Amino acid sequence: MSDDPPRPEPGWRLPKGSVSLPEVHGSVPVPVSSSFWRKLWAFTGPGYLVAVGYMDPGNWATDLAGGARYGYTLLSVILISNLMAILLQALAARLGIATGRDLAQACRDAYSKPAVIVLWVLAEIAIAATDLAEVIGAAIALNLLFGLPLIWGVCLTAADVLLVLYLQHHGFRWVEALVVLLILGIAGSFAVELYFARPDWAELAVGFVPRTQIVTDPGMLYIAIGILGATVMPHNLYLHSSIVQTRKYGDSDDSRRDAVRFASIDSAIALTSALFINAAILVMAAAVFHGTGHEDVADITDAYKLLAPLLGTTAASVLFAVALLLSGQNATLTGTLAGQIVMEGFLSIRLRPWVRRLITRLIAIIPAVLVIGLAGDRGAGPLLILSQVILSLQLSFAVFPLVIFTSDRRRMGPLVNPTWLTALAWPIAVLIAALNVWLLTQVFMGA
Repeated sequence: MSDDPPRPEPGWRLPKGSVSLPEVHGSVPVPVSSSFWRKLWAFTGPGYLVAVGYMDPGNWATDLAGGARYGYTLLSVILISNLMAILLQALAARLGIATGRDLAQACRDAYSKPAVIVLWVLAEIAIAATDLAEVIGAAIALNLLFGLPLIWGVCLTAADVLLVLYLQHHGFRWVEALVVLLILGIAGSFAVELYFARPDWAELAVGFVPRTQIVTDPGMLYIAIGILGATVMPHNLYLHSSIVQTRKYGDSDDSRRDAVRFASIDSAIALTSALFINAAILVMAAAVFHGTGHEDVADITDAYKLLAPLLGTTAASVLFAVALLLSGQNATLTGTLAGQIVMEGFLSIRLRPWVRRLITRLIAIIPAVLVIGLAGDRGAGPLLILSQVILSLQLSFAVFPLVIFTSDRRRMGPLVNPTWLTALAWPIAVLIAALNVWLLTQVFMGA
């Protein structure tokens, strides 16, 4: 037996290190010889954990603002963003399955240490912005339902670390089951909301057609970029490349190819549910607020207070707040895992999960408390929208490495992106970067 140190795999700078999320890696069995549906069921789950990030409270702020101010126009942005998300999440799943590395580990293996540190800091900023939206959203929901002051609600959200740890201890399928249950609760709430709102279905259909006005109107573009940041989220790319490896698929090329196919189907179906919920929020805002003298509604609290009198039923407001609470709690589960994956993958530092979770929460709680303390409850809404714009600005630093890695045959082997997939991925990556440059130009020019 040779005592030589392990050699790097083709295309990588370093030998493969520890597995991603070792406590649940390969913990969900996949039937080897079985029907399509049984295999799909085995792979169903990770896509819904990813989808949670696409319907968190940050989406609510941007979707409410877009619907109230511009009617159904920005539905096209939600649709395009969701299609981008489906493609990019499929790439993330492909990377994890083909290489046995999550995106953070792949960056650490491929790039120099200074570059890795920069990418890690940017990823942590994105996770902090995501967590900030979850903290504020859950606090607002608790305030609306139970009258709990926002500052107390923000502090209370730190306790959700216990739920995450408890579920992971009992198996990854329990985490996935809870997430799906909460998604069903959110979807059911908005199905009823749409029944109450009675949108104009013809105008709604036209809203899915893109318009040049979205790019030329600075105010509309700001909200559109916020929707993009809330839909295609950088931390979800790190998350998905890791949690697909919770499935115990074989090592052969055929087994991994099957795993890529089923993981891609899982995420496409799950993200379609996120499309419905995001579109429902914007449609509800457009139907209830746009053209009724309430176009300035961008604040979740204002929307809650106005829904009952405008729709003629208190159930509309209650369902709205319940769905918001479910959304905030659901998103905390994936934030925990993403924070762990990013720190361990980039720095190869493993902390106890409760320590990592509390660090992430404190980074989000401190600015939330400061803003609410200084600006009052009114500061929460703008902070939500700003958090989504921050996410969008970080996105390219995750998307470009992902596309580069999955398009490289030396790294991916036989599971490298087919030519058509690479041809779609690169324009999306460039478009995201271009939109962000445009946004920064508009912001700094005072538009």
